[in-house]
Amino acid sequence: MGRSQQSFNKGEREKKRLKKREEKRKKMEARKTEAKEVGKKGIDFVYVDHNGQLTDTPPDPAKKVKVNAENIVIGIPKRVDEVIDPIRKGTVSFFDHSKGFGFIVDSETQEKYFTHISGLIDKISENNKVLFELEKGQRGMNAVNVKLA
Repeated sequence: MGRSQQSFNKGEREKKRLKKREEKRKKMEARKTEAKEVGKKGIDFVYVDHNGQLTDTPPDPAKKVKVNAENIVIGIPKRVDEVIDPIRKGTVSFFDHSKGFGFIVDSETQEKYFTHISGLIDKISENNKVLFELEKGQRGMNAVNVKLA
């Protein structure tokens, strides 16, 4: 005689599944009866006012703003190139002739910029007023074409 195909584990899983289905049906019935008692009929309406805020009252048509679709810019606005004088003024705060480098403080922004002896036009020393240009270096902006003011 063959063994039954219905094992204890299969029976337990089937009971769990049927119990879960019954609980789900009961919850759905409870929600339906509650909705009938309260008088709700689905989702309430939500309006968006002229400021973009969500409200439960309809917006005032007088405050509606007409937007022309041609005025809407999609993408990045075109960059307006400002003419910036590349030559800056500053003061030498430190310069070591033996090592061949130093720092210049910009007179406008008070930022320090590294300068190397290879970027000098005139011989400079500390506290000299200089004119220089900026160039992107490995660790930030460097002062190049440095000459006495």
